[in-house]
Amino acid sequence: MDDFFNVLQVEELTRILQQMPALGTQELGLENCRGRFLARDLHAPGDLPATNRCSMDGYAVRAGDTFGAGESNPAYLEKVKDLGICDIPDFSIDQGGCAGVVTGGILPQGADAVVMQEYTEELGAGTVEVRRPVAPWENVMFRGEDVAGGDVAVSAGQRAGFRQTAMMAALGVDKWAFFKTPRVGIISTGDELVDISSPLQAGYIRDVNSYALAHLVRGCGGEATVYGITRDREEDLNKALLRALEKNEVLLVSGGSSVGQRDFTLKAMQGIQGLEVLAHGLAISPGKPTIFARRHDKYIWGLPGQVGSAQVVMLVLVLPFLNHLQGAADAFSEDAKGMVRARLSRNLASSYGRKDYVRVRLQEDEQGLTATPVLGKSGLLKTVFQADGLIWIPSNCEGLARGEEVRVMTLP
Repeated sequence: MDDFFNVLQVEELTRILQQMPALGTQELGLENCRGRFLARDLHAPGDLPATNRCSMDGYAVRAGDTFGAGESNPAYLEKVKDLGICDIPDFSIDQGGCAGVVTGGILPQGADAVVMQEYTEELGAGTVEVRRPVAPWENVMFRGEDVAGGDVAVSAGQRAGFRQTAMMAALGVDKWAFFKTPRVGIISTGDELVDISSPLQAGYIRDVNSYALAHLVRGCGGEATVYGITRDREEDLNKALLRALEKNEVLLVSGGSSVGQRDFTLKAMQGIQGLEVLAHGLAISPGKPTIFARRHDKYIWGLPGQVGSAQVVMLVLVLPFLNHLQGAADAFSEDAKGMVRARLSRNLASSYGRKDYVRVRLQEDEQGLTATPVLGKSGLLKTVFQADGLIWIPSNCEGLARGEEVRVMTLP
């Protein structure tokens, strides 16, 4: 009992989590790397673009030849050649000359700008009328403007999304080293639980957490396996943990993490040889009876059984930890948690020394976003369903005032 009330602050447990090593790496093809974190920096093998290129259809010109051009006083240039997208220019643009070009084509030597097609007209006999001046290097993509050869194009710890994949493809990288994804086993405990497909009798509730937690795990890139329901018996839970540890890097156990007569999660964990309990109890609400334990390179989380409390612990700690195991460079930063700013619609009280998380509904008006607390009885699913985000009251204050700007962690 005493150990339970020697609670850790969220920041203290976060520092412990940050010390855990990332998982191993594997080489993946570009078509299979979606959502994975790069295991090492990708240095550009060459300049991108490899040459100066045109960013508009039109005519490559010497900018000085267009100065002063206008509708009533156009400039007249002599076209040397039309260039296709793949043509390599074998000539130079001299004073008074131009060349027809297309978007993405190579800019000929001597040219330092592109006049857009709509400001020109071909008059025949190779003469091009230009009705608008261009500045030097207007409508030109410079060699190495995307990334210079040798520079870091995509950093280790970035998640492979659209931008990263596009850059890698442009650089000709068809495979790369990525961190592995964590295999996460999910166990629900409780004599009162039944599977969601079973008829519901008085005194029983459906196993919501197995499915809700699996959804969150898969959403952050983890491979979730649901092991179903284990009854409130220490020996049964101990065996279930040992079986699941064989095939997973992380276990999530919902329910039984407190210190009541039928809370056996901690005891079942302590019966596993080589397991070290690093935290039992956090100075947060909801989510105080949270457990974090390690056995070599595998980890077990004991989560509250109430779905709302489990959701808070997942969003604040477990999902960032799973991203950390996957090699995310900024897994625990606030920016990585999908934050927006809003004004608080009412006063909120709190207890000093405890970090309180409060669900809010977001509404937008001409002044921006307003965060309205979604309050209700503990254990109700309604508050979870109605909320758009979470705000928090720091442990070093006793509440927040109406109109105060707050950061809101948007809910997945």
